[in-house]
Order: sequence, then structure tokens, then C-alpha cells
Amino acid sequence: MALFVRLLALALSLALGPAATLAGPAKSPYQLVLQHSRLRGRQHGPNVCAVQKVIGTNRKYFTNCKQWYQRKICGKSTVISYECCPGYEKVPGEKGCPAALPLSNLYETLGVVGSTTTQLYTDRTEKLRPEMEGPGSFTIFAPSNEAWASLSAEVLDSLVSNVNIELLNALRYHMVNRRVLTDELKHGMTLTSMYQNSNIQIHHYPNGIVTVNCARLLKADHHATNGVVHLIDKVISTITNNIQQIIEIEDTFETLRAAVAASGLNMMLEGNGQYTLLAPTNEAFEKIPTETLNRILGDPEALRDLLNNHILKSAMCAEAIVAGLSVETLEGTTLEVGCSGDMLTINGKAIISNKDILATNGVIHYIDELLIPDSAKTLFELAAESDVSTAIDLFRQAGLGTHLSGSERLTLLAPLNSVFKDGTPPINAHTRNLLRNHIIKDQLASKYLYHGQTLETLGGKKLRVFVYRNSLCIENSCIAAHDKRGRYGTLFTMDRVLTPPMGTVMDVLKGDNRFSTLVAAIQSAGLTETLTREGVYTVFAPTNEAFRALPPKEQTAKELANILKYHIGDEILVSGGIGALVRLKSLQGDKLEVSLKNNVVSVNKEPVAEPDIMATNGVVHVITSVLQPPFNRPQERGDELADSALEIFKQASAFSRASQRSVRLAPVYQKLLERMKH
Repeated sequence: MALFVRLLALALSLALGPAATLAGPAKSPYQLVLQHSRLRGRQHGPNVCAVQKVIGTNRKYFTNCKQWYQRKICGKSTVISYECCPGYEKVPGEKGCPAALPLSNLYETLGVVGSTTTQLYTDRTEKLRPEMEGPGSFTIFAPSNEAWASLSAEVLDSLVSNVNIELLNALRYHMVNRRVLTDELKHGMTLTSMYQNSNIQIHHYPNGIVTVNCARLLKADHHATNGVVHLIDKVISTITNNIQQIIEIEDTFETLRAAVAASGLNMMLEGNGQYTLLAPTNEAFEKIPTETLNRILGDPEALRDLLNNHILKSAMCAEAIVAGLSVETLEGTTLEVGCSGDMLTINGKAIISNKDILATNGVIHYIDELLIPDSAKTLFELAAESDVSTAIDLFRQAGLGTHLSGSERLTLLAPLNSVFKDGTPPINAHTRNLLRNHIIKDQLASKYLYHGQTLETLGGKKLRVFVYRNSLCIENSCIAAHDKRGRYGTLFTMDRVLTPPMGTVMDVLKGDNRFSTLVAAIQSAGLTETLTREGVYTVFAPTNEAFRALPPKEQTAKELANILKYHIGDEILVSGGIGALVRLKSLQGDKLEVSLKNNVVSVNKEPVAEPDIMATNGVVHVITSVLQPPFNRPQERGDELADSALEIFKQASAFSRASQRSVRLAPVYQKLLERMKH
């Protein structure tokens, strides 16, 4: 038996291959993208890779799945071409790229990968070519011919005028004294170059882009007898200054320099790490209103939040951006970083004026607009970027502006502009008091609100929180957008003007002439105390006209109470909490079907004429018809129960006759029938 098990295991391992018994190492993002390009190119033969080329440029990319279907790089259209994958070449008369490139030394491999200019400059030095052709194990990040051609004449002259010092040192900085393949190139690592052991920064991004001092890897892993060649799109240079030192020496960062010093962030920016600083220029600070800028610069916490909102948690080179992506700042805000052609964008704006300034602890991009986070803004400033400008104007006109620009801990309940499409109310004592009741005396976050919580307003009112399945409401008004949390205040965008409760349900009904008949009926049915005491009720209140439309009919107090209780739900349901359909249990016992369609509330398919009249113990919805319970008279319920009992009696009698026990059982069921009839 044991021998059989061993033979079976051996057969399975042979059939399934090595992957069944030993998982291989995880592929790097670059290798996954290369694998996808191979899959897209396999119809053209072995070892063919699909490559996306940006139309009108020489920029080429191995394609990932998203780019393949979008056919765009940085918003620019691309065309697909098919080339030999790295390390392979064509054979005349055969399909695809079936032959592996012959191995040769590093110097000769430079010509194979398209870096003949690097070969040329290597020849000009006295020492480097023999080293590249000799024994050893090296890695060279070789600039493409186009990379050399893009150097300024001044830089190129300084190199070639002193080939055995400047040019030799520049080429040695592109080399590492060991073989390094892409699977070893990890995000954020540094390699020691062959020029004075200076560091080279490596970044390997999730989209498969690999950068070397922010130069993009074009073709990787070209093996040589004495090492490996990676083709890159720029000539790289040594990095000597950290981020703080660059801020110190650049005149365009004078205001930033003072802000960093005041915030105490200079220690971090000169320490170890890999950051991206979106560095605002002097011009960026000048665009901000003087009052706002002085307020932030004079507030250490707001200033620190402002600067942290310009720092990303890792180094982000421009070459890594081929489409939009979300990145998180040290402040915690999410920025949308994208590209449009050669321009980088932040939150859709092309505000980066200079990119990829390398530091020993990261990379700097110059920006011409300040990125002020919500956490450094006043309520007025938060509202300026939201769809609540009409409400903000009302607060200003009502003389409440100081509350929205000061240092009080508040939460502003600001209705959307669409709420005022039919006009705004005049500013008077009533309006001022209403607006004061839209300001909560605490800085809140909606995620911490709970059902039944009470909130105190500047107007002295107590507002209730209602949590429903798909909405979060404060009295009759529900939150319509995510919170905006500022320096001292939080902005809640609301879907309607809030109406604080004004008395109990009975107070509301008595104070409205439309409900005089209903009030009399409630008093006759003995329900006045119920609707006056503390509680949570939803009352569908029929108008006087609704009662007049009923056919004349005498009803007992019990029958009247039964009908009225059917109009009262046992919890508070405002219109914003309804969703599609809610089955609300009434005090009578049966359930009411409350629905919302096209912004019209209905109960049992009857439209509500006016929703959401708030009371301290509930909410009143006005209806123009009287709702009838499923059994609107006790006699009807008794008749049905009697009929059911009669049917049971008949079936039981039949069974009893078959069992010859009908004489004993019949009187029992007969008594039951008589009791139900009465």
C-alpha cells in the first residue's frame, strides 16, 4: 500500500510539473508587464512583445492590461508595434524571434541594445573599454542614444573636454560592480556605483515602471559574459544634497524655507527616508489671499498640515506616471496625480513647473499653486469649494460670519444650492434664528454620530440624529456629501433646510387648522396622552378634508382608536430615511408600507401632501385620505375567524366520523364556533 502511494505521488508530480510541488518566486511588476506584452505578441511568433508607442514621439512602453485596452499613455493615443522581447532576435525566414542573442562582453552588448553613443564615449576614455571587455561582473545602466543627444551643449562640452576625469566619472556612475537583474531592483533601494561609491536610487513601481535616479528603464536584463546591461532614457548624475539643502539654496523657495523652519519639519527633510516634496514656489504662496496666508503661517498646527499636504510618503518620479493614480500625503489627504502628454497634473491641474529634482532622500517637483488641505481651512473656506454657496451667503447676511471664520469648534449644516432653486428667504429674526440652529456647538465627524444622539445648536435647540440603512439624518435634513473637516469647524452638506421640532405631536396638530377634525378624533379615542408624552412616533395626519370625504358611519371609541393607531408608526421615519420601501409597524399592530419615488413620499400607495413636520416626540406627514387598516372593524375580524373555525369544524367532524369519535368532538367545535360568532 505504501509503495502504491509513493508511485501515485510520483506520477502526479510528473504530470503537473514542478509548479505543483514548489511555487516559484513571485514575479516583479516589471516582469509581469513584460509577461503581458509577451502574451499580446505571441500570435506573431515566439518571443515577440507588444509595445505601445505614443503617437508623434519615440516613447515606447511594454503594455499592461489597462493600457492595452485604453490605448493611451498620459492621455495621448498610442499605436501597437511588435518587437523582439529583450534577449532575442529574428532569424531570416522564420516567424517571430526564435533565437537568443549571442552573449558577448558589456562593450559589445551596448551596441546591441541601442546605446552606441555610450560605446563611443567609452572609447574616448583610456581605461573603461578594457574594463568592459575584460573579466568581472558588472551592471551598466546605459543611456540611450536619444538620452545623450538631449543633453545641453554646455553639459556635453564639460564632459568631452575632460574625458579621463569628467566623462570617465560620469560613465562609472552608471555602473555597479556586480550583476543586478530587474527582479533584484526593489522600490526605494540604493545601489553603490563605481564612482566614489556614490548611491544610485532605484524605484520599482506597481505599474511595472522601473526608474534609476528617475530615468526610466527602457530595455532590461540584456545579459553579457561579464555582466548585464539595462537601457535607460536619461543620462544620470550624482546626487549630493538632501531635500532641506535644496530648499535652502534655491531662491524660488524663500517663503517655503521660512514656513519649513517655523513648522519644525526641517529635521525630517534633511533626515533619512524617501519622500516626494511638491514644493510650492514663491509665486504659489503669492496667489493666496494675504489674510488666509497670514492666518496659516501664524497657526503652527495649520502650517504643519499645509506642509505635510505637500509631502508624499515615498519617492514618485515623473516617469512612473503613465495614467491617473491616487497618492496619500503625510497629512492624510489623497491627491490625484496624473499626466497630460509631458505635463504632470495634480487634481487635474498642470501646476508642476519643474520635475524630478533629485535629493539623497527623495525627489522634488516644483509647483505653482498651494495645496491647502481641509484641515487648515476655516468653514468659509471649506464652503467655497462646495455646492453650498447660497447658504453661506445667507449666513453672512444674517451676521453669523464670525462664527464661520473664527476658532470656535463648530459643525455647519449647510443646505445644497439646489434647495434654494425657488428663491431664498428674507433675512429677519426668524431666519437668523433658523440659521443659528444650523450651527452645532461642537466639531463633529459623521462617522461617530449614532441613532438617538442629541446635538445642541447656537440657537439653543436640541437636534436629534437618525441613522437609517442608507442615510444619516439630523431631524428632517440628511447628509448629502462627505464631511469636510477644517481647522476648527466641520462642514456637513445637507439635502434640505433643517426645521427644528416645535412642541409635541399634539402641539403640532393643535397648532394647525388643517387638523381640527383629527385632534377631536384623537381626544375622543383617548390618544391625547400618547401623543403628548415622550416617545418616537411617525404620524400620518389626515386633513379635515380627508375626514369629510369619508362616508357617514357610526363608530365606537374602540373602533375609532383602532383606525387612528393605524396612522401612527412606532418609530421616527423622516422622508430622507425611506429609500425605496419601508414597512413601518403601526401602534394598531399592522404594518404601513412607506415608499419614496420621484421625491414623492407615499403611504399604502397614497401620496403624502407634506412630509417632515418635526415634533419633539416624532414627525408628522400630512395626508389627504384616511388610511383603512386591513380589518377596519372588529366584526370583520370576528367574521373571518368564525369562518375559519367553521372550516376547521367541518374538517374535524369528517375526520371524527372516520374515527368514530364525532359524538365526543362535535360539541367542542360547536362551542368554539359559537364563541367566535359572538
